[in-house]
Amino acid sequence: MLTTILAVIIVLGGLIFFHELGHFAVARALGMGVSTFSLGFGPKILTRKVGKTEYALSLVPLGGYVALVGESDEADIPEGFTPAESFARRPAWQRLLVVAAGPAANILLAWLLCWALAFGWGVPVLQPVVGAVTAESPAARAGLLPGDRILSIDGASMESWDAMSAAIAASDGRPLRLEVLRPAPPEAASAGAHPTRDAAGAGHVISLELTAERATRTTIFGEEETAWLIGVRAGNSVSAEPQGFWRAALAGADQTWNMVSLTWQSFVKLAQRVVPLDQVGGPIMIAQMVGEQAHQGLSGLLALTALISVNLGILNLLPVPVLDGGQIVFCLIEILFRRPVPPRAQEIATRAGLFLLIALMLLATFNDIWRIFQ
Repeated sequence: MLTTILAVIIVLGGLIFFHELGHFAVARALGMGVSTFSLGFGPKILTRKVGKTEYALSLVPLGGYVALVGESDEADIPEGFTPAESFARRPAWQRLLVVAAGPAANILLAWLLCWALAFGWGVPVLQPVVGAVTAESPAARAGLLPGDRILSIDGASMESWDAMSAAIAASDGRPLRLEVLRPAPPEAASAGAHPTRDAAGAGHVISLELTAERATRTTIFGEEETAWLIGVRAGNSVSAEPQGFWRAALAGADQTWNMVSLTWQSFVKLAQRVVPLDQVGGPIMIAQMVGEQAHQGLSGLLALTALISVNLGILNLLPVPVLDGGQIVFCLIEILFRRPVPPRAQEIATRAGLFLLIALMLLATFNDIWRIFQ
């Protein structure tokens, strides 16, 4: 229980703090005033003033906050600061950079975590090993069995399940010749198969021919799509490919981009009602997932932290006025039309955004509680 609590505090608090650190770093780089930068919320436990900024350690360790000079009121200039340091008096493009820096910091953190994972643990690769074969499918008719490893398709080596899937999808209905490693002890080859002994002695290499069929499958979002399929599902064989320091950076960037793309698609599908609302999770579900990974190992916890960081960054980029994305929209409008959005319009939009955000949080919390009782 203590491990779970500490993990939740470190992960969620760290992610929010890093988000605020992005705002802080860019604001200071642009010469804007920051009156307070706090690690945590609530009553301040420790404070130290460096220059004009008060750095604080606050009681509630879930995140932090940055108090920018003139952020909420242009006329609010604390003692020691000048009007030139006011956030509100800066050009729209500078305010946009400060606002966007928070979500950008979360994406940056996800990349750093993925980089560390790739360098320390390698890149996980799902191997082209058959986990199950659908009855009456092309794979079943050709003689593929669970446990078979696809070595090549039409002479091209298959190093991963993704590569194998891509080759099948690109077949466009033409016959395919597969080289398959069947684990020992060898079983009777199906009609038309020609077994030879594998050099490693781990089984038999056999040759099979099959033709993929156009069929319907369900995506991770629950949508149906048609594709060229042979009727197999992946097994649980995953290997870790070691990466050098700089190759790990590239692998981490690729993994981060995949998470950003998937997360963005998830929000779009949710808005389109493709993903049902009962799939929305909140703080309770996140705490449960963090607790589980904390007990299973550091690599899993770091991977989950990277994923949550991406989700936090993308969530804050949504064009809702109370979020960073809404403020970015206001800045873009001001840049395009050379005049700020009228204060009354901003106030109405902010209230509507706040209502929407509260409703979403209530829905997520309800779903979390409902899943517990189920």
